[in-house]
Amino acid sequence: MWQEFQNTYKGKKVFVTGHTGFKGAWLTQTLHMLGADITGYSLAPYYDNNLYEILSLDGKCHSIIADIRDAQKLKSEIKICNPDFIFHLAAQPLVRASYDDPHDTYSSNVMGTLNVLDGIRHLEKAVSSVLITTDKVYENNESGTAFKESDKLGGYDPYSSSKACCEILIDSFVRSFYHIDKYDEHQKAIGSCRAGNVIGGGDWATDRLVPDIIRALKKNESIEIRSPQAVRPWQHVIEPIFGYLLLGQQLTRNPQKFAGAYNFGPTKEDILSVLEVVEKAIDIWGSGSYDAKINPNAPHEAEILKLDCSKAREVLEWRPVWNVNQCLQNTMEWYRTNFENPSGSEEKLNEQIRSYIDQWEAAKIA
Repeated sequence: MWQEFQNTYKGKKVFVTGHTGFKGAWLTQTLHMLGADITGYSLAPYYDNNLYEILSLDGKCHSIIADIRDAQKLKSEIKICNPDFIFHLAAQPLVRASYDDPHDTYSSNVMGTLNVLDGIRHLEKAVSSVLITTDKVYENNESGTAFKESDKLGGYDPYSSSKACCEILIDSFVRSFYHIDKYDEHQKAIGSCRAGNVIGGGDWATDRLVPDIIRALKKNESIEIRSPQAVRPWQHVIEPIFGYLLLGQQLTRNPQKFAGAYNFGPTKEDILSVLEVVEKAIDIWGSGSYDAKINPNAPHEAEILKLDCSKAREVLEWRPVWNVNQCLQNTMEWYRTNFENPSGSEEKLNEQIRSYIDQWEAAKIA
């Protein structure tokens, strides 16, 4: 698999939006290891001790610090890069922040995606594009049923709604400008990805479970849990990253077969409650405590969210490699390294990527 990825991405021009963010940094580092010629386009990092700086990504890609909402700037940079691949991750990614500033959320997520799609439209070459949305794009009645890609889109909160809008927008652009039946004319292959709740080293976002756990553990404080019984599809960030790379690869090989939307999530055994994840994290860390602080007046967040990832398994032959215990073990190990030996943070991340590759290869052989 890794050799096939190298054959696909080595020396190829890859345009990544959101490369300074948590997931974008993991993707950019992986593409660098594959030998890609990377252009990154994103706002400056929000957090101290961020992966963009830890991994020295400004020296591993042509880094453009700019706003995804600047349509002319983005279009110009896409044209200058003239990419073979585009991975669009730039977004306002937080549910609770979307309640605080819905305008920023919709303008970043919807208009940002529109600007990327329009930038693709002006490229005069074949390009495969993977656009990242979220598992929260579905109309969630919280029945506990795992959502398939064909299920109704929706969204209670502004974040979820904005990402559902992105999926509708992508579908509209594909049918209007990049219809798969006319691929030989336009040569634009588009896929969208809906990943579950990702965890992993280097995430410092506010109001996310693992960063909140880590901050509390570092300060020897009790971990405050908003929704202990909320159920989510937890997975390590490297799982969807490899899904995105696999989709990008397959879009170049057979766009008519592989274009479309895909869920990337864990097996049903790894869909756990917040409380279960907190207890596992404390056990791995070796210390810690928690306190459930449920605010009945807090903004609405879904209690149950599950994904059906059978399409990714059957069509792309993608499947998760690490179970939730491995995900949490690797995540907590990275943060411990970052606290105790900050200079070893990059090597720890690279080590985890290599370990994942080895387990992926072993699973394929088995």
